[in-house]
Amino acid sequence: MRRWLIGGALAFCWITSAHGEDDSTELAKKLSNPVADLISIPFQFNYNDGIGPAKDGSQVYLNVQPVVPFHLNDDWNLISRTILPIVHQHEIFPGSGTQFGLGDVTQSFFFSPAKPVNGFVWGVGPAFGVPTATGDLLGSGKWSAGPTGVALWQGEGWTVGALANHLWSFAGEGDRPNVNATFMQPFVAYTTKSAWTFSLNTESTYNWEAREWSVPINLQVAKIVKFGKLPVQLFAAARYWADSPDGGPTGWGARVGMTFLLPTEGL
Repeated sequence: MRRWLIGGALAFCWITSAHGEDDSTELAKKLSNPVADLISIPFQFNYNDGIGPAKDGSQVYLNVQPVVPFHLNDDWNLISRTILPIVHQHEIFPGSGTQFGLGDVTQSFFFSPAKPVNGFVWGVGPAFGVPTATGDLLGSGKWSAGPTGVALWQGEGWTVGALANHLWSFAGEGDRPNVNATFMQPFVAYTTKSAWTFSLNTESTYNWEAREWSVPINLQVAKIVKFGKLPVQLFAAARYWADSPDGGPTGWGARVGMTFLLPTEGL
């Protein structure tokens, strides 16, 4: 069996079963699992508006999010998930001007059972924040680390679960605020027999230092279509900011993206 693997917003993939048949519905279900046995390099485009005291600032950022599974043995996988943001922002506070460059990298590792039990999947491991930002307004200037975990259930087309992490800073620029933040991503998705996937999630962060929430709610729709033997998942999402820090994004935002796939043989 040859497997081409995927996870993310807009996906290019090719999965062929032992009988030479494509299964778009099963592929669509796998896309809803953050620790699926899938290699992918997603490119996720995001737009936020209404930033700053005057609500006239904006931010566009591209998250490059490679996901690579490593088969430790017949029972366990190690899933590496990286988020590298490339940011363009304008007037996020009065007089700040425009910035463009790299943000801080978030690197997570999940130790996860190779096979689900009654549809239940989980993974735990460490997460790290790496100060790769090319400007003071693009990142924290701090090294940070903490635990991360994910748990979900899949059955009858449904995926229900949550992913979370907490990061504490332990080194970095002494004149910058400490990192002490909890990230929570509950999600629910439904995949139809025709490979449509409808999903709802939040990507909420609580900053324990500033005692402030960031709560974007994302409503997403995806459809797998085929170009010859090549299935492609098209994805679009609308975002509503239910809560944000003072000067943070407000109102509506958007997300689109694409994911390139690689085979898993040899990992």
